[in-house]
Amino acid sequence: MTKLELLQQWLQQQQLDIVYISDPNSVAYFTNFVSDPHERILGLFVFADAEPFLFAPELEVNSAKKAGWTGDTYGYLDHQHPFAMIADLIKQRTKKITNWGLEKDSLPVQRFEAVREQFPEANFPGNVSRFVEHLKLFKTPDEIRLMEEAGEEADLAFSIGFNAIQAGRTEQEVVAEIEYGLMKQGIMEMSFDTIVQAGANAANPHGGPEKDPIVGNELILFDLGTNHKGYMSDASRTVAFGQLTEKQREIYDVCLEAQLTAQEAVKPGLTAAELDKIARDIITKAGYGEYFIHRLGHGIGTSTHEFPSIMAGNDLVLEPGMCFSIEPGIYIPGFAGVRIEDCVHVTENGAKAFTHTSKELNHIPFH
Repeated sequence: MTKLELLQQWLQQQQLDIVYISDPNSVAYFTNFVSDPHERILGLFVFADAEPFLFAPELEVNSAKKAGWTGDTYGYLDHQHPFAMIADLIKQRTKKITNWGLEKDSLPVQRFEAVREQFPEANFPGNVSRFVEHLKLFKTPDEIRLMEEAGEEADLAFSIGFNAIQAGRTEQEVVAEIEYGLMKQGIMEMSFDTIVQAGANAANPHGGPEKDPIVGNELILFDLGTNHKGYMSDASRTVAFGQLTEKQREIYDVCLEAQLTAQEAVKPGLTAAELDKIARDIITKAGYGEYFIHRLGHGIGTSTHEFPSIMAGNDLVLEPGMCFSIEPGIYIPGFAGVRIEDCVHVTENGAKAFTHTSKELNHIPFH
């Protein structure tokens, strides 16, 4: 069955008449149409007993058709009332529109109220977010291929970034070199804001590149990925610029052992919590447990962060086709931060990484 047929089957099982797919990532998942509509309305409307339709800004209608969506597509102009138009289109298709399914995890309240205004007698019992989440959990061979290609682009980005490191150059300048270098190769979109953090700056795992000049004899953390035809890559490497102290080298080695051991341990039947514990125990035993302050990993696919979370308390059993990151980190405030990350897909007997840049400590000469 196609993804859309599985969605229609879910509708029937839940005894719903219609489902409104509102998240642009979910719309892309079901239609192959990748779009960021910004403040405008983009939605896929799927029925239990009628043909689905895509509703989009008028300026994107042709793009939706070119993307491979073969169902009906309707557009609206900025001065028009999109939800009144949507209501008319729905009523043309079916008379039974009592029970709705919504993406409750992501639908803004204002847009929910706009739907309810058009259908004041309707009920909204269905939350399709969990169904979409689980459907996305298992990637097809074609999706795996696209993610492998995204991984190749991330490897290229690392190469550009490592070559851009120079004393006195700022973290932001290195980011600019990476993204410009990719653009020259026709790679135009990152999957998230590229991170380059040197020395103590890298101890903030949710920080970003600063204007601080790189001074040498420090660890430099790279976290980056690309958006390749709607599928994401995400990987981290930490490199040495100049000479390291014994402690700098130690935290790198501990983080590397945790990452490699966890990645090697991935196999069907293991739980997400067990995988997190494998990496965490290594870091804790080395005395750095308090500095590993996030989950081991997250799902990846059409979004950079998807279900599942690889973390304590998640007893989800790993199965072939699941894709997620393995990214232990050690962050010591005022000193340094290390993170090493690959995203992998689970195979019948293990896992394969999407990125292949070496994880052995890369010593970049101080110049």
